Amino acid sequence: MRTDVAQPIRLADYRPPDYLIDRVDLDIRLDRQATRVVARLKLRPNPQGRPGADLVLDGDGLKVKRLLLDGAPLDINANFVTPDRLTIAGPPHEPFSLEIETELNPAANTQLMGLYRSGSAYCSQCEAEGFRRITYFLDRPDVLSVYSVRLEAERAEAPILLSNGNRSAAGAIEGTTRHFAVWHDPFPKPCYLFALVGGDLGAIHDMFVTASGREVQLGIYVEHGKEPSATYAMDALKRAMRWDEEVFGREYDLDVFNIVAVSDFNMGAMENKGLNVFNDKYILASPETATDTDYAQIEAVIAHEYFHNWTGNRITCRDWFQLCLKEGLTVFRDHEFSADMRSRPVRRIADVRTLRAQQFPEDAGPLAHNVRPDSYYEINNFYTATVYEKGAELIRMLKVLIGAKAFRAGMDLYFARYDGTAATVEQFIACFAEVSGRDLKQFFRWYSQAGTPLVEIEAHYDKAAQALTLDVKQSCKKTPGQDEKLPFLIPIELGLLSHDGKIFDLVTGPQDGASPHELATGVIELAEPQRRLTFHALPQRPVVSLLRGFSAPVSLSYAASEDDLIAQTAHDSDSFNRWQASQTYATRLLLRSVERIRAGGEAESDPRFIEALRHVLRTSAADPAFAAQVITLPGEADVAREIGTNVDPDAIFAARKALREAIGTGLAAELRALCESLAEDGAYSPDATAAGRRALRNAALDLYAAANADGLTLAETQFTRARFMTDKIAGLGILALHAGPPRERALEVYYEIYKNEPLAIDKWFALQAAIPETGALARIRTLMDHPAFSLSNPNRARALIGAFAAGNQTQFNAPEGSGYDFVAAIVLQLDEKNPQVAARILGAFKSWRALEPRRRGLAEAALRRIIAHGRLSPDVKDIVERSLN
Repeated sequence: MRTDVAQPIRLADYRPPDYLIDRVDLDIRLDRQATRVVARLKLRPNPQGRPGADLVLDGDGLKVKRLLLDGAPLDINANFVTPDRLTIAGPPHEPFSLEIETELNPAANTQLMGLYRSGSAYCSQCEAEGFRRITYFLDRPDVLSVYSVRLEAERAEAPILLSNGNRSAAGAIEGTTRHFAVWHDPFPKPCYLFALVGGDLGAIHDMFVTASGREVQLGIYVEHGKEPSATYAMDALKRAMRWDEEVFGREYDLDVFNIVAVSDFNMGAMENKGLNVFNDKYILASPETATDTDYAQIEAVIAHEYFHNWTGNRITCRDWFQLCLKEGLTVFRDHEFSADMRSRPVRRIADVRTLRAQQFPEDAGPLAHNVRPDSYYEINNFYTATVYEKGAELIRMLKVLIGAKAFRAGMDLYFARYDGTAATVEQFIACFAEVSGRDLKQFFRWYSQAGTPLVEIEAHYDKAAQALTLDVKQSCKKTPGQDEKLPFLIPIELGLLSHDGKIFDLVTGPQDGASPHELATGVIELAEPQRRLTFHALPQRPVVSLLRGFSAPVSLSYAASEDDLIAQTAHDSDSFNRWQASQTYATRLLLRSVERIRAGGEAESDPRFIEALRHVLRTSAADPAFAAQVITLPGEADVAREIGTNVDPDAIFAARKALREAIGTGLAAELRALCESLAEDGAYSPDATAAGRRALRNAALDLYAAANADGLTLAETQFTRARFMTDKIAGLGILALHAGPPRERALEVYYEIYKNEPLAIDKWFALQAAIPETGALARIRTLMDHPAFSLSNPNRARALIGAFAAGNQTQFNAPEGSGYDFVAAIVLQLDEKNPQVAARILGAFKSWRALEPRRRGLAEAALRRIIAHGRLSPDVKDIVERSLN
């Protein structure tokens, strides 16, 4: 494990590489403890680099066996060779070759970066800086090379040998038990997109015909016996390929597209050119072992990694500061794909839930950073919700500002102009400025300023003048390194409604502040610190529907009346704002209840809110999935975010529990009726309609069981009888909230059924980690000794430790500090073997400064114990230092 003192990498210090590597020929002889890698590099001085500069190649713990410069041997014991660097002083001024032989131990690689073993297979992961763990290289994304790869292995151990591009040769090695395969990728790529897989794997195959008529061979490789569970992933891949042709005009470019699912993987998936490597969680699904959510995630992640073929591979990022250019853009594309495949309103709600739950706290805490950072210590720590989720929102905002037609033209120009290059955010935005004729300099502040802007709006209605005046202002709190913020360009999609849902025209006068374009599109652009707008021809005070479709990633402060919120929940033509109105009403109730509970009183209920939900349930047949979203209350973390400071997680939990019970009591008849009417006995289908019905039924059962004794009986019956995982895990999840023999019995039964299904057992661990009881930590310690648990497996570590730290608000934030101490100790233990996973679990502390004083002090003490440990990876050291600054 590296424990060197990292120096900050700054965007302002970027300079082009001094040398380019045009061609890379790799000869890799796989062996569990002694893999030999021979890298033959064709280099030349970069005309944009420094003339005569030394050639400095990156390494990370490498063991070099041989070096040749233009065929002449170099002394590998000289001081210009270290495990982490290779320096060639004064290399030739003309194109030259370098041959490097290294020896690797894949079986000992617990960091899962570079070349490692996953189960019985060899696997690689090179983003962001893993290729330097395979051979010395210019390990940076702006060095694009054409790769040819020869793989060799024992046929019995690894009959499948895969790499990037198209396979050009394969065969047995005469006189041995070994065989080889040669792969060639004609498209220049950075080294982080290199991949290889070797193993004894099962597979399913299919074929896709592109829009131009080319045949592409598709393969998904999995453990033997898991092939049937990959069929949905294959279907999702083919739909994603067709969608990208139809919506973005992007056709696949190689003859083959392969996916490999592995069980040991630090992330969700990796878009290596022509050879995607996936965490098997996002490939394997059967009705008996996967939930509706699992199916939807598989669909989304398959699409995301495939879409990277153009937004990330064909056009990559110039440097890691531009990470949002490939990730934010591709998240936007996979969101759009999922919206077209499923319910667009429900998908939008889910995306905003994720943004608010993961990214808004990041923006509000010590780990806040720009969508395009100015500096970093450890790039692995910037694969964040800010880069991914907020980055996607910026692309969506851009489309709102310039319109769908100009957005498509800008994307077409970007693809045409920068194909085969490593681009920057400035170059990307310039394409849209060019096609739209708009000055987007102010919009670019979204990339260079951290924080979540606050938009405050006050409304004044003049009945005599039939006019509504809106006073709109924006602000943004200081974030680390940015005390002062310039105004953002914020598109606010606006609608004015009657209480029965009629939409009023937006009418203003020449002096009332809105432009003809804004009136035509319904999108008000807030570019100044504050702005006043007046709308006329309004015979009654309208319901103001703001930020429709969540048109900008901001926090909104607007004192809508409860009458207006009820009207919006029932009638707003914007589905997102219908949902948002119900959430706003519920949040207000919860905030008032938290105050009462902390003062020694009881939680507050509101019959009007119950009646609003009753209306939603009675009309739920039109869109059950949407109704399920509406009756799902804001989470504990959502309420904590609204409180902002001096947060008491126990009071939040008590307030939410009380409101759930009030809903379960007040809507008992409707909830029970839905549980019965939506029950299904037929074959399972993961389609959006069927999934929506199950979502509503399980949301209804959850609320019903919160207040009605027979609800637990219904949950136990559902768990026992369910043939499909969605309903079985929903029933178990409800039972898990209630201590007693039924819960423990159900947990035992579940394990016995699924003990040979790793992904199903991940659910079993995660569900128990989230039980909000004082005995949670003792249960987790016991589970860590369970034979099915392994801290070295990222999925298992995330399922138990990660689920506790991120999902069990009361017990992670236990008032005596035991949750903090436990997670801190696990982070130190994990850091020795897998720093990336350790750093991600440590992110659970990101909102510690918002806690009430006692918990805040205990959380800080736990963080300081980590930093005092001394021997920390750059990954963990970076997170803990930024958390404490």
